[in-house]
Amino acid sequence: MPKNKIEDLRNHLFATIESLLDQEQPMDIERARVVAEVANAVINSAKVEVSYMKLTGTNGTNFIPEDKTIELQ
Repeated sequence: MPKNKIEDLRNHLFATIESLLDQEQPMDIERARVVAEVANAVINSAKVEVSYMKLTGTNGTNFIPEDKTIELQ
């Protein structure tokens, strides 16, 4: 089972934002751009997983945790 979940992606993205805003040692803009591009690829993959969940009627995947309280429209 994969160890990374959607919450991990959010955490990494917020850490990138915090690093960009660090007045003493800000993250290099090019590095932040690459992080954003990789995140976009992961997000697009998650969109495919959501489509899969809609088609199959499942409530979760290895990346998107199962949550019985969420109903996909």
